[in-house]
Amino acid sequence: MQLERILKITLITLCLIFLSLQIFSLEFQASGARVSLVLLLTLLYYVRVERKRLFFLLFLLCFSLAELLGFISYFIEIDYDTSPDYFYYLGNGFYILSYIFLIIRVLRDMELKTVIRKFWIHLIVLTVLDVFCVIILSGTTKNLLSVNEFSMEFFYNAVIMVLLTVAMINYMSKNTQKSMNLLLGAIFIFFSEVIQMTYFYISDINILNVMCSLFLVLAFLFFYLQARIPLESEQKTIQQDIQV
Repeated sequence: MQLERILKITLITLCLIFLSLQIFSLEFQASGARVSLVLLLTLLYYVRVERKRLFFLLFLLCFSLAELLGFISYFIEIDYDTSPDYFYYLGNGFYILSYIFLIIRVLRDMELKTVIRKFWIHLIVLTVLDVFCVIILSGTTKNLLSVNEFSMEFFYNAVIMVLLTVAMINYMSKNTQKSMNLLLGAIFIFFSEVIQMTYFYISDINILNVMCSLFLVLAFLFFYLQARIPLESEQKTIQQDIQV
């Protein structure tokens, strides 16, 4: 319990430090704070949550690896004229993998046949919107990136939209606090990624970077909150154990 309290206080402090560093455009220091923040959140999940979910833990671990690679890249100089940016591909690869693990985690808790039968119209509409959004978002970088980089960004955006769609259908089918927290986390991740893309490829106004970081912090806050809430089946089991 004491360790949990220390971790929570440290996390809150790191959040404030991270956002402050972003406000003052201290990218290197902010990257270090961001890595520490994600690693501590992963540790807090491991320490605090009794019924751990493998795929959610893999989501946190892969995201942490991506953040760690981004921080390490500050210390290594790469000649982009002679070699590709390995940190770019590895980092984005781990981000994509982390979101795929999160998607799998949500799908495992859904009755897919029932959901498809009940929400097939919603799924068609959301799929069309996903395709449209991915094309629009990726189109903003088409003339700025190489073919391989554009393919990576396109797939990255597609995975984000799938996560948002799965989280939305999950909430519509369950309508619980756990599914709501997950949906809010996915929404904040979506806005964080869109703003980050705007900051990288359209306008490097620092307020965009700050907003991106704020939304990322909020996303992980809601992801952690939903992880703390047991599934409906687990809640029934816990209640039965208490009654016994």
